[in-house]
Amino acid sequence: MADSYDVIVLGSGPGGYVSAIRCAQLGLKTAIVERENLGGICLNWGCIPTKALLRSAEIFHYMNHAKDYGLAAEKITADLNAVVARSRGVAKQLNQGVTHLMKKNKIAVHMGVGTLKGGGKLEVKGDKGTETISAKHIIVATGARARDLPFAPADGNRVWTYRHAMTPKEMPSKLLVIGSGAIGIEFASFYNDMGSDVTVVEMMDRIVPVEDADVSAFLEKALKKQGMTIMTGAGVEAISVGANGVKAKLKAKDGTVSESEFSHVIVAVGIVANTENVGLEAQGITLERGIIPVDPYGRTAAKGVWAIGDCTPGPWLAHKASHEGVTTAEAIAKELGNKDVHPHPLDRANIPGCTYCHPQVASVGLTEGKAKEAGYAVKAGTFPFIGNGKAIALGEAEGFIKTVFDAKTGELLGAHMIGAEVTELIQGYVVGKTLETTETELMNTVFPHPTLSEMMHEATLAAYGRALHI
Repeated sequence: MADSYDVIVLGSGPGGYVSAIRCAQLGLKTAIVERENLGGICLNWGCIPTKALLRSAEIFHYMNHAKDYGLAAEKITADLNAVVARSRGVAKQLNQGVTHLMKKNKIAVHMGVGTLKGGGKLEVKGDKGTETISAKHIIVATGARARDLPFAPADGNRVWTYRHAMTPKEMPSKLLVIGSGAIGIEFASFYNDMGSDVTVVEMMDRIVPVEDADVSAFLEKALKKQGMTIMTGAGVEAISVGANGVKAKLKAKDGTVSESEFSHVIVAVGIVANTENVGLEAQGITLERGIIPVDPYGRTAAKGVWAIGDCTPGPWLAHKASHEGVTTAEAIAKELGNKDVHPHPLDRANIPGCTYCHPQVASVGLTEGKAKEAGYAVKAGTFPFIGNGKAIALGEAEGFIKTVFDAKTGELLGAHMIGAEVTELIQGYVVGKTLETTETELMNTVFPHPTLSEMMHEATLAAYGRALHI
């Protein structure tokens, strides 16, 4: 007899496993199906291990600049294999943590590839053969994978995706990074700090194009100062892979085409949802450019089938997937008769974005440009790191914080940061936006001294001509 559950979650990434835990907390008999590693891409091959790599690069950077802090360090070297081993160890530890959470919450784990069969049934093909399990509700959380360039498919040798870049066989001597979103810029930053000669090619007119234009400009200047070559409004016409390297034809902004040689290439041009061969179409679900359409609670067009995370509309971020997982779990519990849950749909305007390059980038809400395009009369304020005592003491005086307010109501529309530890600071503004704060509440908030967070206060004051320390 097939195992029967209240909920089956297909995929155990940050959306899937969090959703499974919340379902279990709500008293639902829950199973999770995973084809590879519990924790999914984020935990095993994405967010977490990349941050471990970047931390090693950051420490290496500080060691090479010890003199700036009155210290002396000589004969500093980097052991790439050891750096990678540390990163993999971090991923393994967290994978084991998710395994523990599944046991703690009495969630059944079925390892294998899952396919929807209709009528609440899911076929799972794994090492132990094929089994069919069933549930009243199924949550599809199959995530996404790196997008290949048609003329330069990743081979793991000379042409890499993020996954290859995390476990390099050798240090690139001259690296081409195609794409300047978060993934591309993070790896460019890592390999540059580790000693590679890095070139970044971005087809848009600026790097990190989803960020505020002032942030993009500042980051480009900072990365060039660190020795990177940045090409915006540019493209890769062709790539020829050889045994010892790669030849790339690069088209510059002015239309000129030149050929350059690189030891390796990282392709970071977006992602593709893992929605093939899941059985979605047979359930009456029509994909939109490979993405599963959902309502604000994760419902698909098929009754009893839900979807969350990177296989649904963006932004494609781990924390967005986790939030969706909780919302969907609570919506299912409500449908199953739980009157004590009150699911809240995701507000996409309040989802922060973080890029862990050097310097870091973080943001939430509308950029100044987008706010004006939307018809807002805007008050924007900027405060530089150089005006903050803690930043100067840390030796991290490069960067700024920018706030964007509705001039008529004082509503906080967006916040944008570049500099040390801004990926930690941004949450203050995220909480503020969620609470629908205005400039008054932020101005009247007492920020501790000396901290980097004081700049959040000053950036608010600056929007209204009241900054104190510039």
